[in-house]
Amino acid sequence: MSELWKKRELFSRLIPLLITRMITEGYVPLIGKDGLKHMPKSLHYDGLAMDIDLFLNNKYCDKTEDHKVFGEYWESLHPDCCWGGSWGADGNHYSITYLGRK
Repeated sequence: MSELWKKRELFSRLIPLLITRMITEGYVPLIGKDGLKHMPKSLHYDGLAMDIDLFLNNKYCDKTEDHKVFGEYWESLHPDCCWGGSWGADGNHYSITYLGRK
């Protein structure tokens, strides 16, 4: 198995834990519209990143800070888990590092 395959398998196992945590906390997580353009060499194209839009009480939580507790949880699941709020203002970005990319 390739390293990419292993990383995708890890990402696929961990994302449901994150989404379950969001739901348990009373949020409605929606999978981001990954058909939108991402930067070149984005991990989204490798199946290693996902944008998750959060809603609470029918209100869109659009600030990076709104994702902080979930970003910290995501990063606690595995050393390769990265949250966009840790390195920028991309709070709804959750990924697995690969080839030095987040």
